[in-house]
Amino acid sequence: MKRFLVIRIIHATLTVIAISIAVFVLLRVAGGDPARLVLGPLAPPSAVAALRQELGLDAPIPEQYGAWVGGLVRGDFGDSISRRTSVSSLIGPRVMPSALLIAYSLVLSVAIGIPLGIFAAVRRNRLGDQLVRLAATVALAMPAFWVGLLLILLFSLELGIFPLAGYGEGFGEHLVRLTLPSVTVSFLVAPLIIRTVRASMLETLSSEFVEAAEARGLAPTRILYKHALRNAIIPTITLLGVIIGYLLSWTVVVENVFAIPGLGSLLISSVQSRDYPVIEVVAVLFGVVVVIASLVTDLAYAAIDPRVRL
Repeated sequence: MKRFLVIRIIHATLTVIAISIAVFVLLRVAGGDPARLVLGPLAPPSAVAALRQELGLDAPIPEQYGAWVGGLVRGDFGDSISRRTSVSSLIGPRVMPSALLIAYSLVLSVAIGIPLGIFAAVRRNRLGDQLVRLAATVALAMPAFWVGLLLILLFSLELGIFPLAGYGEGFGEHLVRLTLPSVTVSFLVAPLIIRTVRASMLETLSSEFVEAAEARGLAPTRILYKHALRNAIIPTITLLGVIIGYLLSWTVVVENVFAIPGLGSLLISSVQSRDYPVIEVVAVLFGVVVVIASLVTDLAYAAIDPRVRL
């Protein structure tokens, strides 16, 4: 297990380094001059060149990357180009809204996906199974922003049950205002869990140890939940590590639809203004979260199933 842990940590570290290089280089070659955007289209070339030099944008890309990584190691994320303030002061207040939205969405997705996956597997090829599979397919095909707008129209404008947008004050109000955004995200994530749980349960229910339990006369509910589900849930644990990446990408869209002051909305506004320092830190932070989630998933999987460590 120690060797497995060391190898996974090395892989995770190399992945984070590769993500940082890719983000940094792609931003530089994507086009767009932040200095020109800050000064405006009528600014003289000399002023633009002076600002580029001040921001360090005139240096070679490897030199810029080295200076940026050195700042990250020291805890210095740099300053925002368009907002003229430190990146850490911009990111700090936005971490909690995004983290709460992701956690809320993940809880809803698991609470919806696992029971429906079990329900569909137990009723294989019957009406209940067909309806669940149809609903999951339809949900996967819907864009996140469209689902969010529909929920706003129905539950905010028509029924007035939930607030229209925003984040609110206090934990209770945060949960209320994040309900529709979380339902929007879980509407897209739960079908992935449903399909995985259903396929895994079908495979487990047809295995020999389940047949042996049935031959011993054990109750069907005990066979289902104590024996079959414990084995079928392992692939779902692996899926949860992958789902974190989907959650991050969908929350970027959902935060803008519901005007949530999180990292996703900050990323979109920074892309529009070519604010390199903010984009780089947020993108790498997202990558680190996905890598950590994948690492934790691998360790949990290895702890549950010793064969993985081999």
